This record gives sequence, structure tokens and C-alpha cells, in this order.
Amino acid sequence: MFQWSKKVVKSVTFNPEIADESLLAQVESHLETQPDKTFSDLCKESLWQALCVPGSVRPSLNTAAISSIEQQIGELQRQLAGLEERFFAKESNRLEVMESQLLQLTQQVAQLAIMLNERSLIHSPNPSAPALEVVNNPVYIPAPPPQEVDPVISRLSQFLDDF
Repeated sequence: MFQWSKKVVKSVTFNPEIADESLLAQVESHLETQPDKTFSDLCKESLWQALCVPGSVRPSLNTAAISSIEQQIGELQRQLAGLEERFFAKESNRLEVMESQLLQLTQQVAQLAIMLNERSLIHSPNPSAPALEVVNNPVYIPAPPPQEVDPVISRLSQFLDDF
């Protein structure tokens, strides 16, 4: 059996006949549509097919195809990172809004408790009547900016007045 060295170079000769010129034009056209392939790659693929070699024995993708796939994977990873960043920024903003609203509701409940305590002291001078005890923890709550009266609070204050 013939032993080849590590790298073997074989040549292909195209004669000035119509068949060879037509084949050469097809090869050039095919290589133009697939710039990642070389003439050597095309010859090897054709030999694999012509000799009916099973696919499991054929070499894997060439490095140009692997590089292209790696670039696509990198681009997808960058897009995913951007999507995650936008998502977390939006969720962070929503959380801040909810915390602000919760603080505002807490302040309104504290104001209602104070109003209830003041009204119960004014309307019940009788010491024998049970008094509602409001425990205020010393928590610093900044003074809210002047706002319109909340309709829920105004309805609740009507019930407190009746109570």
C-alpha cells in the first residue's frame, strides 16, 4: 500500500475542452456562493460522495463553519444579556413605584389613626368608656407633600364620624 507524507498536495488539471471548461465554471460559481469553502474542500467533498464513504467516517465541519456558529452564539448571548438588563431595569423601576405607594399608604393609615384617636378623645370625656389605644412606634415618616384628599380616606372618615 502507498504511504503518503503528512501533507499531500494533488493537482487537478482542466483541459481546454468544453466539458472541462464547463466544470471549471461551475466550480468557480459554487465557490463564489460559499466563500468559506476552498477548492480543496470542494474536491474532498466530491471524492467522499463519489467513493460512497459513510457519513460517520467523514471529517466534521471545517473551522470556518465553526467560527461562524461561534459568532452567532456570541451575538445571541449579547442579545440575551441586553434583554435581561432591560427586564431587570423595568422590574426595579416597578418595585420602586410599589415601595413609594406602600409608604404613602402607610402614612395615610397613620394619619387616620391619629384622627381617630383625636376624635375619640374629643367625643368621649367619660373615663369609664373603653378607649381605643393607638401605639405609635417612633418611626420617622417624612411629611408628605400637600395632596388632594383621597376618596377612600374621605369615605372612611365619614364612617369614623358616625362611629
